[in-house]
Amino acid sequence: MKYIDEFRDGATARGLARRIAEEAWPDRRYHLMEFCGGHTHAIYRHGIPNLLPASVRMIHGPGCPVCVLPIGRLDLALDLAARPEVILCSYGDMLRVPGSGGYSLLKAKAAGADIRMIYSAADALTLAQRHSDREVVFFAIGFETTTPPTALIIQQAAQLDLPNFTVFCNHVLTPPAIAHLLAAPEARELEAVPIDGFLGPAHVSVVIGSEPYERFAHDYQRPVVIAGFEPLDVMQSILMLVCQLNEGRAEVENQYTRAVTHEGNRKAQRLMADVFEPRPVFEWRGLGPIPHSALQIREHYARFDAERRFPMTERTATEPRACLCGAILRGVKKPTDCKLFDTACTPETPLGACMVSSEGACAAYYRYGRYQEVA
Repeated sequence: MKYIDEFRDGATARGLARRIAEEAWPDRRYHLMEFCGGHTHAIYRHGIPNLLPASVRMIHGPGCPVCVLPIGRLDLALDLAARPEVILCSYGDMLRVPGSGGYSLLKAKAAGADIRMIYSAADALTLAQRHSDREVVFFAIGFETTTPPTALIIQQAAQLDLPNFTVFCNHVLTPPAIAHLLAAPEARELEAVPIDGFLGPAHVSVVIGSEPYERFAHDYQRPVVIAGFEPLDVMQSILMLVCQLNEGRAEVENQYTRAVTHEGNRKAQRLMADVFEPRPVFEWRGLGPIPHSALQIREHYARFDAERRFPMTERTATEPRACLCGAILRGVKKPTDCKLFDTACTPETPLGACMVSSEGACAAYYRYGRYQEVA
């Protein structure tokens, strides 16, 4: 199966759907969370919920780094952008996310702040080299997938001895967030959604491997299947999870064998370990503070840490009234449960981060699923 069309073959998909229907017990429910926002988009883009039996329910998780960044951290980035000596650069999705009062980096740019959209971390380093008279701050965000490039440019900045380059680090970690969903007290309360198993993230797992998921699969007895992004990847992974649950197993299985290994990318892991260390605690939108769930720059590279170079005061910010972004990120609510969805909140006029990001659940529902009957 070398070519992409083979992973989208309709006949094979229907065959997998029949297998899932045969394996799924009619007298039980299967609540399966796809942690990654890329999987959410794949699921609704290809109409996978319509191929599943009523007993199998897919739950979208918090695997969208733009969505889980709390408003207070975005407000700090806006403060940096307001400084006349600063050029702030970040990826495109972050520019449109509303901060306090609906003010975004895109609006700040329109008001005169020097904010640049970049396509790679290397672009930020190039900006610093070209503008030696300005302070260039890279607003870094993402899971383990985008963390190695940030680590690399910090190493390169040290080698070049760039005095005008810093990183505002907001990289977060996947395994602690999944463990938190299962271990937090609210996971045992009435509002929490039951989770029987996980579709493990694909790109993240290319970096970290399948090994980090084994601990909580064992501790919390929840199976994990690392899945690719094509529809047949997702369908096969759902079948694997259903079979594990029927057999009473809670193991980590790797469906995405063409890209993911058990140990992951050791070179990328060493790179991250050299530059970053875990933060004691980090706030996630919708999930609250999670210990050791994000990274900060090590002391050895402190001169490239924007949080040490510029005065910053953390402050609490609240979500827009009636926005259900937090509950949606926990899987407690669906985007269509929000009264702002497809009315006041659209991709053109987003009120919450889940509608902005290309991996956000609300954006996926708006584009592919708002007219589907979702279980």
